[in-house]
Amino acid sequence: MVVRIDKWLWAARFFKTRALAARACELGRIESNGQQAKAAREVRAGDLLRVKNDGGEFHVEVLGVSEMRGPAAVAQTLYRETEESKAARAKAAEERKAQMQFGDMREGKPSKRDRREIGRLRGR
Repeated sequence: MVVRIDKWLWAARFFKTRALAARACELGRIESNGQQAKAAREVRAGDLLRVKNDGGEFHVEVLGVSEMRGPAAVAQTLYRETEESKAARAKAAEERKAQMQFGDMREGKPSKRDRREIGRLRGR
């Protein structure tokens, strides 16, 4: 069985709508076997895909094809993510988490509370 890549990406739950999947193909965020994929490109079992979306960059091997969007548990059986991809996404998530901690720092002049904390840290 062969199916369009935008339909498969939607069925595998990489994108919420088929239109978003087609748009990602247009923007060059989808690669099939090392080549940029258009929305109408056919997907077969064994293909290697690189998918960039809001969740990160996925490198997956297609295990099955489906035209219908089913439950998430069924969608996860359609592909297998490579170990390198899992590790890279985990590392990116850690970096984002670390950035969030530093993002809480305020801009501008320190408040009275901040000045007292700075004084305590300096041993005053």
